[in-house]
Amino acid sequence: MPVIEVNGLTKTYGDRTVVDGVSFSVEEGEIFGILGPNGAGKTTTVECVEGLRTPDAGTVRVAGLDPVADHGRVTLLLGAQLQESELQAKITVREALELYSAFHPRPADWRPLAERLGLTERLGTRFAKLSGGQKQRLFIALALVGDPRVVVLDELTTGLDPRARRDTWQLIEDVRDSGVTVLLVTHFMEEAQRLCDRIAVVDRGRVTALDTPAGLIGRAAASTAVSFTPSRPLDDGELAALPGVGSVARKGGRVQLTGTDETVDELLSLLARRRVVAGGLRVVDATLDDAFLDLTAPTADTTDTTDTADTADRKEA
Repeated sequence: MPVIEVNGLTKTYGDRTVVDGVSFSVEEGEIFGILGPNGAGKTTTVECVEGLRTPDAGTVRVAGLDPVADHGRVTLLLGAQLQESELQAKITVREALELYSAFHPRPADWRPLAERLGLTERLGTRFAKLSGGQKQRLFIALALVGDPRVVVLDELTTGLDPRARRDTWQLIEDVRDSGVTVLLVTHFMEEAQRLCDRIAVVDRGRVTALDTPAGLIGRAAASTAVSFTPSRPLDDGELAALPGVGSVARKGGRVQLTGTDETVDELLSLLARRRVVAGGLRVVDATLDDAFLDLTAPTADTTDTTDTADTADRKEA
């Protein structure tokens, strides 16, 4: 049975629908990603899973429990790292870890967590004196200190440098390998592609696609990009007629095509027949970035208006 089930989730603020009939399920022990543009409703969705918001329609269940009606029971099995969090300015890292451990009947040992997240040398540092990246690592530790069955991570590695980001990815993979289910909200395509078993792409409050990273990449309009410098002229019309070709362009003497694996095969056959040498031939597979752009609508304003409004509403509450 899925450990998280979301069916027809809808949330509105005034006359604005932020989440519009979102449905997905998360299997025990998987890393499930939610990916989408700024303002798509990702944070509102996971806050309903955490029990921080009450849906206007639809149902949410965590291990069969309603996160709102059974909030106390859900908090014992679900850890959460919010998109924006604060602690008392004078609390030290050690005090925060000990305090959060005391909230749980069987907490994890926070010392290995602190070591793994590079916090050991900051145990005596007050929260206000931590850098942005150190605060982020502390909140990840606090999400995991209760030894949760499910952990929700909203913008997991925002503010972390590349090395700390990769170390954190390895930690999350280890957490999943220990049996913990991870619900991950992220803007980093590389992060989603490396960590997630499946991804729901959310755009304008709706799930537009749900698949494995490889499955989403396979949906990209052009799954392969090819570029080369021909040793003799080639007709653009002949290139455009290749099976599966998406586009043909020229830049600085180089030919650039997008298409499919079949396009590449037919291109190589064409070059052989025309006795054309492809100088500096490069063949690049599509990435999750390409799939994301194909699956989400462009917007004139990419400000995260939904999350900004949600955060303000949460602070007022």
